[in-house]
Amino acid sequence: MSQSLQQRVDQGAMNRFQWLAVGICIVLNMIDGFDVLVMAFTAASVSAEWGLNGAQIGLLLSAGLFGMAAGSLFIAPWADRFGRRPLILFCLLLSGLGMLLSATSQSPLQLALLRGLTGLGIGGILASSNVIASEYSNRRWRGLAVSLQSTGYALGATLGGLLAVWLLSHWGWRSVFVFGGVVTLLVIPVVVLWLPESVDFLLARRPADALLRINRLARRLGLAELTRLPLATQREPGAAQGFGQLLTPAMRHTTLLIWLLFFLVMFGFYFVMSWTPKLLVAAGLSAQQGITGGVLLSVGGIFGAALIGGLSSRWPLTRVLSLFMLITAGLLVLFASAGSSMAAALGLGLLIGLFANGCVAGLYALSPVVYDASVRATGVGWGIGIGRIGAIVSPTVAGVLLDSGWQPLHLYGVFAVVFVIAAGCLLLLRPRVVQGQPALAQG
Repeated sequence: MSQSLQQRVDQGAMNRFQWLAVGICIVLNMIDGFDVLVMAFTAASVSAEWGLNGAQIGLLLSAGLFGMAAGSLFIAPWADRFGRRPLILFCLLLSGLGMLLSATSQSPLQLALLRGLTGLGIGGILASSNVIASEYSNRRWRGLAVSLQSTGYALGATLGGLLAVWLLSHWGWRSVFVFGGVVTLLVIPVVVLWLPESVDFLLARRPADALLRINRLARRLGLAELTRLPLATQREPGAAQGFGQLLTPAMRHTTLLIWLLFFLVMFGFYFVMSWTPKLLVAAGLSAQQGITGGVLLSVGGIFGAALIGGLSSRWPLTRVLSLFMLITAGLLVLFASAGSSMAAALGLGLLIGLFANGCVAGLYALSPVVYDASVRATGVGWGIGIGRIGAIVSPTVAGVLLDSGWQPLHLYGVFAVVFVIAAGCLLLLRPRVVQGQPALAQG
């Protein structure tokens, strides 16, 4: 935004229009939570119908994550050229059709390809919705708004998982994909009617009707209209644009650290989310208790994302986030020694879900404010995409360690180290001023 308009949004109170934008972003993130777990919940039924082996099931479980990584890396950056809102609409259509077509799959390969297609759409949605939630929040509540947006993942995973169980018992695994596709497509009119385009994008790209659209949004924000567009920032001839901006000398240090942080946190987070139910059973708990432990991780995540957002409105986000990383590491160590006790495992599972999800939410809140509006969706998309690569690698690494003779619960000690390293990396992130505000001192 222009300096004055940005300052008015940063310093003013949040109004109903701004919270509505954040609320729609929460709904968009719920689609991610449902989509990540839809294959996990239907894997047993799909395997029984087609007689799949372990490798084929693994392919189906990974295909969606591969698609999400590719969507974040290669589709999300187009939001900096065409707009956040048009890209979200395109990706909703893509992921909705991918879900519906998945229900018609006649072979594991078809389903894997369609899971990848669905993931492409989800990956594109995530970066753009995260950016919009950040851009429509004031300085005080930005951390909370983006963190609340990321609670959508845990809400989608929890509610979607419960609904998937009911659908499976009544109409089989294909009905779960039909439901996901229909809900995704129904979100399209919601976005058309109520999700605003980014004012930052309009000022950075300046389409033909930019002033008209900006003033329309300014009225809804309760701000004075502009009489003319502010002077555009002049770029030097031959200056890097798009992805190249992320690795210019001024941004390289920040970008590489953001990538490393996303990789480490997603690496640890997806180990916890993917393996906990199975490892609890391997440690001596029943299958039902293992599933309960997995559900509690998602339930804890709903509160964890909100908690880190609330704390970041009072203290610097980087400090709160590093504390969450260290607490997560400590809880994983405790879990390694107490996981064979049902009460301890379930209680610690809830807390681990709370703080581990808080770490992911904190990164989502941190990443938009370190990039200029002209490259913000690209920067956030690449951060999330690199994180998804960590999510893909993580379960495989855990499986290799188990095959090498590691005790199931001892793996939690190994992944605790990952969160400690991430907290150390966060300290290396240099504060910088973005659009007139101390980006890393406030959420």
